[in-house]
Amino acid sequence: MTEIVLGVGASHSTLMNTHWEETFHKDRAERFRDALRSARDELAAVRPDTVILVGSNHFRGFWLDLIPSFTIGVGECIASGESGTPKGSQPVDVPLARYIANSLVEGGRFDVAFSARLQIDHGQSHAIQYLLDGLEVEIVPLVVNVFAPPLPTLDRCEQLGRAIRDAVLAFPEGRRVAVIGSGGLSHRLPWPDWRHPQGDDEEFMVGAWLNGRDDWQDYDARRREIIRAAEAALNPEFDDEFLSLVERGQTHRITEYTTETLEKTAGNGAQELRTWLLTAALLDHAPARRLAYEPMPEWLTGMAVAVLDPARTTQERQP
Repeated sequence: MTEIVLGVGASHSTLMNTHWEETFHKDRAERFRDALRSARDELAAVRPDTVILVGSNHFRGFWLDLIPSFTIGVGECIASGESGTPKGSQPVDVPLARYIANSLVEGGRFDVAFSARLQIDHGQSHAIQYLLDGLEVEIVPLVVNVFAPPLPTLDRCEQLGRAIRDAVLAFPEGRRVAVIGSGGLSHRLPWPDWRHPQGDDEEFMVGAWLNGRDDWQDYDARRREIIRAAEAALNPEFDDEFLSLVERGQTHRITEYTTETLEKTAGNGAQELRTWLLTAALLDHAPARRLAYEPMPEWLTGMAVAVLDPARTTQERQP
């Protein structure tokens, strides 16, 4: 029997690795880091065999020469290792990954892309570093396009989460499966709409996204300079409202936003909330516990951690 035993939603930021000493709000940063440790301990306690790791693309593993909406890693998985995140080969649960991909396509619900040699970036390896540290688990990596429009709609992401849930629960070999959604919350990156770059920096970024497949490291120094020069644009009120939805098992209500209204309200980085939505749908929207929320302007991001426990749903539905 295969079961889904826990879900975690967690923000990521490579600035946590590279600019810790320059972080002004150390108390907030410590609370967020402690929450990651707590979530990691809860993952360890439920003893998962496999973690479905839902993350975003930051143009170090996917490039403008080909951007699928959703890509499942079904073979090798290689982390790019930028900004102090893990580098190199990651263990993949190949039988489960291929079963999910096949079920989605054969069932006629989703024509997902797949990769037998997937390169991931900190959109997933940040979670590997902080949430899977020391855990002997395999992963099923799922990369969601959140930064190269047109983006998959929020409703489509919710539908995919439900479809993957059905496939996982039907997997005949038996697994204890956890799910991690890595990304968000509110933040604005100095990244252009690739279709309409304005100015030298935006032209440079689009060129890096188009041409960086074989030499992305050559573009990285200037990329980092552009990011570090950006001003933070957080929306703590939106973040609190979103986390309240997650806590109540109502994450699906975020689908009321369009891509455009979500960016206007919470910044282009908030498009990463698709990873939380997918995770919640995989957990059948079990109610969550908020472990931390800290607005971190030094990291340009509203940083949060929440744990979704399906056992709570079962208990609460008992008469």
